[in-house]
Amino acid sequence: MFTGIVQATGRIQTLIPNSFGLRLTIDAQGWKPAGITLAAGDSVCVSGVCLTLLDPRTHPPKFSFDVIQETLARTKLGRLKVGDQVNLEPCLTAQSQLGGHFVQGHVDGLGTVEAIKADASEWRTTIRPPAELLDYIVPKGSIAVDGVSLTIASVSRQAFEIALIPTTLNLTTLAQLKTGDPVNLETDIIARSVVHVLRRQAEGPGGVTLESLRRAGFLA
Repeated sequence: MFTGIVQATGRIQTLIPNSFGLRLTIDAQGWKPAGITLAAGDSVCVSGVCLTLLDPRTHPPKFSFDVIQETLARTKLGRLKVGDQVNLEPCLTAQSQLGGHFVQGHVDGLGTVEAIKADASEWRTTIRPPAELLDYIVPKGSIAVDGVSLTIASVSRQAFEIALIPTTLNLTTLAQLKTGDPVNLETDIIARSVVHVLRRQAEGPGGVTLESLRRAGFLA
């Protein structure tokens, strides 16, 4: 489990194909989370994807991960190139501050950057998600974009907009996005759970009706 508060960025150093996918090695020179020492088997969120760390090197810091074909196909990790920058976050501990929202590191789908408005007053990015994710994306709700916890500024029928503050632009890869770029999206687990339950109830005997809501006390 993560919070979507990126702790560092790193650069792809090697991408070595193997029988199950590839081995990804990241130059993590910027890694300086206070009081956190990573070990083999720990979880690290890499641009929104939860990966299991192989034996890490600390001098200089390098992180390696085995990435399977399923992950490569369903996330933007399969499109990365050597030299590309990625967002990094260690998993939550009992002492961690929950500054963002609950992020699992399980990407729901790939979105596409449709527009970027960057001027002296604000920086707004419009993203088109897969159609099946729109029910989970609500104004002022939370979403993880490439592993970054963000508040949704507005939602249209086909896209949503995020407003980025200077700190986010400085400390993550989101300032590097261009129109047409893919982004890893993870919708809020609470929104997903609520929608899932309501759908299951609607598919059951009688479904959710005004009368059933009255009987349950939700309507007068």
